Amino acid sequence: MLEPRQETPAAPPPQQPPHPAGYGQGPAQGPDLHKPPQTPPGGGMPPQGGAPGGWGWGARGGSGYGQAPPPPPYGGGGSDGGPPNPWAMPPAGPPPGKRRGGLFAAFVATAVVVGGVAGGLGYWAANKGDGGTTTVSSSTDPKTLNRSPKSVAGIAAKAVPSVVTLQSSGGGEEGTGTGFVYDKEGHILTNNHVVANSTRGGRLTATFSDGKKYQAKVVGEAQGYDIAVLKLKGADDRKLEPLPLANSNEVAVGDATIAIGAPFGLSGTVTTGIVSAKNRPVASSDGQGSKASYMSALQTDASINPGNSGGPLLDGKGAVIGVNSAIQPGGGGGGMGGGGQSGGSVGLGFAIPINQAKRVAGQLIKTGQPVYPMIGATVEMGGNGNGATVARTGEGGTDEAVTPGGPADKAGLKPGDVITKLDDTVIDSGPTLIGTIWTHSPGEKVQITFERGGDERKVEVTLGTRKGDDQ
Repeated sequence: MLEPRQETPAAPPPQQPPHPAGYGQGPAQGPDLHKPPQTPPGGGMPPQGGAPGGWGWGARGGSGYGQAPPPPPYGGGGSDGGPPNPWAMPPAGPPPGKRRGGLFAAFVATAVVVGGVAGGLGYWAANKGDGGTTTVSSSTDPKTLNRSPKSVAGIAAKAVPSVVTLQSSGGGEEGTGTGFVYDKEGHILTNNHVVANSTRGGRLTATFSDGKKYQAKVVGEAQGYDIAVLKLKGADDRKLEPLPLANSNEVAVGDATIAIGAPFGLSGTVTTGIVSAKNRPVASSDGQGSKASYMSALQTDASINPGNSGGPLLDGKGAVIGVNSAIQPGGGGGGMGGGGQSGGSVGLGFAIPINQAKRVAGQLIKTGQPVYPMIGATVEMGGNGNGATVARTGEGGTDEAVTPGGPADKAGLKPGDVITKLDDTVIDSGPTLIGTIWTHSPGEKVQITFERGGDERKVEVTLGTRKGDDQ
């Protein structure tokens, strides 16, 4: 993993203020898309400072940033024994059903151009005889084409009707993102940074692929996890089809991925790729100094751009394995201020694993607030990549770095200890520790490996509980 704001893999990370393990502070740049919590789950308000990782957009159309550590070389991997190659050429067969979908009016012209190019399934042949040129078309009759349910086209045809384009306004900002049907009760799962401005007296609209629009309200939001759950209003006239959820723990590097979303407002866009890496430490932020959201992400090379945030990342069977949340853009990063950008997708997209998103969504639907696991210690956010160092002082330089009576204190951790592993996961920095802790639930027992005075030690820690973002 590369460290904060690093230009090249060899560049050392800058030093950052300490942050409570289980929370952190985001970079102080860019448009504000979500209201920051007042107190981190680790205990105490973290100081202002940059969250680690290279800059990237939060994939929220029109504004929003994400940030993620530039990745090391990809690992190997293979298929999990799923269906045949989803990119295989489908056989001919009965005509497909009525076509669904459509783009916003502002993008009709683009849709016509793209459709005209992509629709040229035949080929051109030049006859250099006296008669000039002759057009020769493919003999395949489009009406006889069919798509296997296991192909990308088949998966997309089934999934796109359950994906919505979200338009959120509030606090003087407007943005476009994506969400998808979570259950038949009308709940929509998305990113918190997509809809957070609507909670400030704004408006939130969900548009399905058939063009039908519904007002929506935020049921619960988890800023730290960057997950939000919405509820559609007046959707009794619609048969909702929730997308199936996979087990993201069973995903393998090299598995096929399909992303669906509204990049730059282009609703119903489908892109494909593979799982490039697992357990990638990512700190994503809206870029205005609000606290960062941490994840142990799935990395994919499927094209993800601003507007894809909150959309589903599917596997080769059409089941959701993650919630698309952040990208590492080209052009040295930068934002979407004024609608411009310095780069687009370079094949480094990051998604919140669906197992974690599902757990958080359940909490939000049930209680309206998130629950965070914590160890009760403040860790430094900078470092040399050799671990997460327990800070000498807590937030503001006044609080204790190890909360008295907290999980870390009970386990014997002290300021200056360098945490190098949590169970079998190598910890190379504070953000990696936070993201890894958050893959667990409060009350779980984890083994922490740390170094003190050159000696390696191991202790068992029972994770504590922190409720809500605003306490």
